[in-house]
Amino acid sequence: MSRAEQPSRRIVLAAAVAAATVGAVGPPAAAAPARRTGAPGRLVDNRAWTSYGDWRAGSAHGARAVPGVRPGLVIAAPAGTTDYTDPHTGRTAAWEYATWTSPVHRLAVPSTEVIASWNAHTPAGTWLQVELTGTYSDGTDTPWYVMGRWASGDQDIRRTSVDDQTDGRSTIWTDTFSIDDAASGLRLVSYRLRLTLYRTPGSRITPTVWRLGAMGSDIPDRFTVPASAPGLARELNVPRYSQEIHAGQYPEYDNGGEAWCSPTSSQMIIEYWGRRPTAEQLAWVDPTYTDPQVCLAARSTYDYQYAGCGNWPFNAAYAATYKDLQGVVTRLGSLTDLETLIAAGIPAITSQSFLKTELTGAGYGTSGHLMTVIGFTSDGDVIANDPASPGDDAVRRIYKRSEWENIWLRTKRYNASGKVVSGTGGVCYLYFPAHPSPRQRKALAAVGIR
Repeated sequence: MSRAEQPSRRIVLAAAVAAATVGAVGPPAAAAPARRTGAPGRLVDNRAWTSYGDWRAGSAHGARAVPGVRPGLVIAAPAGTTDYTDPHTGRTAAWEYATWTSPVHRLAVPSTEVIASWNAHTPAGTWLQVELTGTYSDGTDTPWYVMGRWASGDQDIRRTSVDDQTDGRSTIWTDTFSIDDAASGLRLVSYRLRLTLYRTPGSRITPTVWRLGAMGSDIPDRFTVPASAPGLARELNVPRYSQEIHAGQYPEYDNGGEAWCSPTSSQMIIEYWGRRPTAEQLAWVDPTYTDPQVCLAARSTYDYQYAGCGNWPFNAAYAATYKDLQGVVTRLGSLTDLETLIAAGIPAITSQSFLKTELTGAGYGTSGHLMTVIGFTSDGDVIANDPASPGDDAVRRIYKRSEWENIWLRTKRYNASGKVVSGTGGVCYLYFPAHPSPRQRKALAAVGIR
């Protein structure tokens, strides 16, 4: 996602939802819940499969669960071989594959949106695909939707989202399952995830998946949100990186660094946890470039279909390629949730969009931008590492609490032309250790993550 006020797949989605809200006709299906206008209780459901018992509970064809300190799923004996033609290279290759399908998860929050995320190791010669199918509130089913085709590298396949997936009732918008007409009352009430692991035929290599899950949500339409009361004054020592110093570098990855807010933010938190790429991983980067690890992050999160580095699950998956890190995509409900995480030493990456006049001190407007929240002042204002800064030394910013909370949590806003477009509704990436401390585990549980 970039700073530029330009169309994105989420703005297109919001326009469609707004049009449907105005022009919808006919009663909602009898089994569909009414649209919530308040915000009582949690509006987000997170489910992840991470334990040996979790993996054993699914349906496997050629895959098997492996126990250990970090249980996972691997290829045991392939279920078959298939050809895959990479749409971004035109290259066709044969791949052995194995599948694992989760049990049905009934959403505690019948949802208008679902975002999957996964953590995996994909050595050269391997990759994976994540799919989702679900049941609507009227009892009918969705098709199987591809939520991502992913590898940590880009030599075997080009990691990609898949466009043009819809059944006329829901659509996949890059990385997000979305009900087409939320005002109709239709919701997704349950889902299953299917994981397909691929490897070069005849080899013994395998992907290993440690975490697979999804976040469902039903965030009410809102232009404003009530302000939360300040409750914490603390700042975490998170590295500061600017995306702007990379402007023009490697334009094949989303036109260069000016659009690299998401991977730049990801790299900050990866290094906060003490992980860094090796010299071998950085060998392809021009040695004259400052902060070459940001270039690596951009290349490693680039979605060849979306043509950008802002695919949310791809960023979380990149973070989890580093030793003993986990990454998830979720939504939070207030700055109080962020304070809970910061108090436990867990910074967060948040997605927001705003006009230049809506965030004092930013100096720009954006249709979608990622920042790293690292703390709160004694007045409760947000301390953020904002990668949209002219240099690393200018990245640390302080933003007014009420302004910041509103631009992050709202689902609708007016753009510079006065048109109603989308807000991200509290989307957040969380990266944390594979084995959190008791305090970290408690904080994560408080915001719905295990």
